[in-house]
Amino acid sequence: MTRYRHLLQQVRTLGRYPTDEEAERVLDAVLALLGSQLTGDERCDLAAALPARARAVFASQIPLPRPVTAPAFVEGLAHTLGTSLTAARWDASSVLAALTALAGDDLADRLLARLPRGYALLFGRADLAAVA
Repeated sequence: MTRYRHLLQQVRTLGRYPTDEEAERVLDAVLALLGSQLTGDERCDLAAALPARARAVFASQIPLPRPVTAPAFVEGLAHTLGTSLTAARWDASSVLAALTALAGDDLADRLLARLPRGYALLFGRADLAAVA
């Protein structure tokens, strides 16, 4: 099984999507939004960990000067996919959990360190950052 196919199957399983096409639509939407959020070494390292087709979607996005908040990320995903905020949160978590499995916990930790507080929950982790 190709690396892309394996990633797609993980997304489909985690998200409980009925078809590969639906899982791929969600995967592409999350990768595109995530590609607009990340810069620096973390962006390069995640791109290197992705299969070629997923890397192309992720890397084709121009990063914003600053990443948006986790709620804004979910809102953007809901708009892109034409779904509710609840469904978009599920979609984001399904893809981000699959990316963590693919790229490893160390890279996921580094990604979370670069993103605003609140993304940990989307990655399926507790948000244990201290409140200032």
